[in-house]
Amino acid sequence: MITSLFKKENRAMLAVILSLAWPTMLEQLMQTAVQYIDTAMVGSLGTQATAAVGATSTVGWLVGSSVSALGVGFLSFIARACGANDREAARRSVSQAVLVTLIVGILFTILPVALSGLVPVWMQVDPSIRPLASTYFLILYLPMLPRTASIIFGTVLRAAGDTKTPMKVGVWVNIINVILNFLLIYPTRTVTIFSYQITIPGAGLEVVGAAIASAVAFTVGGIYITLVLWNHPMVSPKGQSIKPDMEILKPCLKVAFPNMMQRFGTSLGYVAFAAMINSLGEVATAAHTIANTVESAFYIPGYGMQTAAATLAGNAYGARDKERMTHMARMFIPIEIFLMILSGGALFLLAPPLMGLFSQSTAVIALGATVLRMVAVSEPFYGFSIIIEGMMMGVGKTKEPFVFNIIGMWCIRIVGTFICTQLLSMGLISAWASMIAHNLFLFAVFLIFYLRGTWNPLHKEIA
Repeated sequence: MITSLFKKENRAMLAVILSLAWPTMLEQLMQTAVQYIDTAMVGSLGTQATAAVGATSTVGWLVGSSVSALGVGFLSFIARACGANDREAARRSVSQAVLVTLIVGILFTILPVALSGLVPVWMQVDPSIRPLASTYFLILYLPMLPRTASIIFGTVLRAAGDTKTPMKVGVWVNIINVILNFLLIYPTRTVTIFSYQITIPGAGLEVVGAAIASAVAFTVGGIYITLVLWNHPMVSPKGQSIKPDMEILKPCLKVAFPNMMQRFGTSLGYVAFAAMINSLGEVATAAHTIANTVESAFYIPGYGMQTAAATLAGNAYGARDKERMTHMARMFIPIEIFLMILSGGALFLLAPPLMGLFSQSTAVIALGATVLRMVAVSEPFYGFSIIIEGMMMGVGKTKEPFVFNIIGMWCIRIVGTFICTQLLSMGLISAWASMIAHNLFLFAVFLIFYLRGTWNPLHKEIA
C-alpha cells in the first residue's frame, strides 16, 4: 500500500499533503523540544519541583482544549469557504473569530486566576507543594488572551492553507521561552567553555522563573500572530465588523460545540485521571508527568497529518469534489499508520534514556520507561483514529467523535483507573493500561465508521 503512494497519479496529492503537514509537524516539534527543555530544567531542581509543575498540567489541557475546539468550528467553515473559492465568507468568518477570541480570552483569564488557589487541592496535590503549584498555575495562565489568539488565529491560518506562519510564530515563542528559562530559573553562575570562564546572569526564581518565561513567550506569540493575521492577504479581518454575525457564528458554533464538549469532557477526564495518579505518591506523579512529556514528541507525525487531513477534507467538501475526498482518505491512512509505526518503534527503544534526561531517580526512570513501552505498541492504532477524526472535523462532523471520545474516556479509562488504583490499590502501570484500552476502543469505533463510509458527508453521492 505504501509503494502505491508513489505512483504518478498520487504524487501531486502527496506533495500537497506534505506541504501542509510538515510546517505543523515542525511547529509541534519545536513546542515539544521546549517542553523537554522545560521539564529537564525543572527536573534538575528535584522531584518536588517536577511534581509541582506537572500536577496542574491537565487543568491546563482543559483550558487549552476548550479554546482549540472553537478553532475547529472556524477551521471547518473557512476550509470549506476556501474550497468553494468564497473569499468574502472566509474573511467574514475571520472577523467572528476575532470576536470569539476576545470574549473567550478574557473569560479564560478570569477563571484560572480566580481558581488558582483551589486547583492544586482539587488535583489532590501533596500539601507540601500546593503553594508552589498554585503560584506556577497562576502565572502561566495570566496571559490567556494572547494564548487564545495564538490558538484560534493559528487554526484560522491553517484552514486557509497557511501552515508556515503558525510554525514561525511557534519557533519564536519557543526561542524566547528557552532564553528566558536560562535567565530566570537558575541563579547567576560561572561556566567553563573551552577553558574560558563565562558568567551567566540569572534570577534564581526556579519554578516561578519557568512560569514567567512561558507567560512572556506566550504573550509575544499572541501579539505576533495577531499582527500577521491582520495583514494577511487572504483572510485578514481588516475592514470587517466584529459585531456578532449569526450567519457565520451559527454554523461555526454548531461544529465547535460538540468538539468543545468532547475536549472539555475528555480534558476533565484527564483531570480526574491525573488526580488519581497524584494520589499514588510523588514517584508515580513524577514518572507520569515525565512520561507524558516524552510521549508527546512521538505523536507529532499523527497530529501534523491530522491538521492537513482536516484542511484538505474541508476544501474537498466545499468544492463538492467526491473523487478527491475518497482519494485523499486512501492516501492519508497508510501514510499515517506507517509514520506511527516508526514513531512507536522509536519510543519503545528509546524510553529508558529519554526518561533519564529528565530525572536522576532510578525509580522514576524505571516506572516511566515501562509505561512508555506499553503505550508505544498502541500508537499505530491511535494514529488511525487521529486521521479519521481529523477528516471528520474538516467536513464539520463533530458529534460522533464527541460520543466516541466521551465513552472511551469515562467508561473505559476513568472507570478502569478508579477500579485499579483506588479499589485494588494497583499502581501507575494499571492506569496506563486503562489509557491504552481507551485508545484501542477509539480505533475500533473509528474503523467501523470509516468502513461504512459514514465519516464522509458525500458518501451517498459516491455510491
